[in-house]
Amino acid sequence: MSHRAANDPSVLDGVPFFEDVDTDERRRILELSSSREIATGELLLDQGDTAVECFLVLEGALGVYVRGEYVASVGAGSMVGEMALVDHRPRTASVVAEAPTRLLAFRTREFRTLLDEMPRASERILSELQARLDRNRDA
Repeated sequence: MSHRAANDPSVLDGVPFFEDVDTDERRRILELSSSREIATGELLLDQGDTAVECFLVLEGALGVYVRGEYVASVGAGSMVGEMALVDHRPRTASVVAEAPTRLLAFRTREFRTLLDEMPRASERILSELQARLDRNRDA
């Protein structure tokens, strides 16, 4: 894994949610989050748990499981755990690191602040949520 400092706004380069965000807004995103690294095989989210934070993948890969069944792999630029923060429900999936993974973690209050302060990022996150809900409904 490369090791750009977690407070370097360039860690958000290539992240679709924040592609139209200027440097000051990127700094604010980093202020609202904390950096985390997890090892291959480490459980990040457990289905059914109460949500207190969500994560943005900077590097690495995560496997997503519903009732123990593998459903997807997500990588850099993906967000996980935000659905439970938005709709105030228990986690709908378990997420496990498939490789060493660097993340930005947003606690509930900071995530809400992010959505309030950055409408473009908020629109992208909410449209991704809607797409996931539609896919889940069709599955």
